Amino acid sequence: MSDFLGIHGTALALREQRLQLLSANIANADTPGYQARDLDFNGALSAALHPASAAGGDPITAAGEAARFARPSSQPSLDGNTVDGDRENAIFAQATLEYRASMSFVESKVRGMLTAITGQ
Repeated sequence: MSDFLGIHGTALALREQRLQLLSANIANADTPGYQARDLDFNGALSAALHPASAAGGDPITAAGEAARFARPSSQPSLDGNTVDGDRENAIFAQATLEYRASMSFVESKVRGMLTAITGQ
């Protein structure tokens, strides 16, 4: 099935991982010492599509974990929290649009396959 979806199945899984990180940032906006995290999507996608080793495990999950980074603060805070609520919401909104675009493409591929199978 991954061959059928090609890059889009991998992209969808990585976009989901990124949304989970971003939502954790928003949820911890008031947690003292919390460090905002993000995922380098392009780096993770490249690593997932061209895994360095043939060792066991899920290359998509491994690539997503390897591409995580702590995002530096855009403004200082007394409690050490690096989450900027407005910035985080904007980044989350953009990531949501990207996820929905990937999902729409996957859905159209599946719909096309069903049409080919059923002839309708």
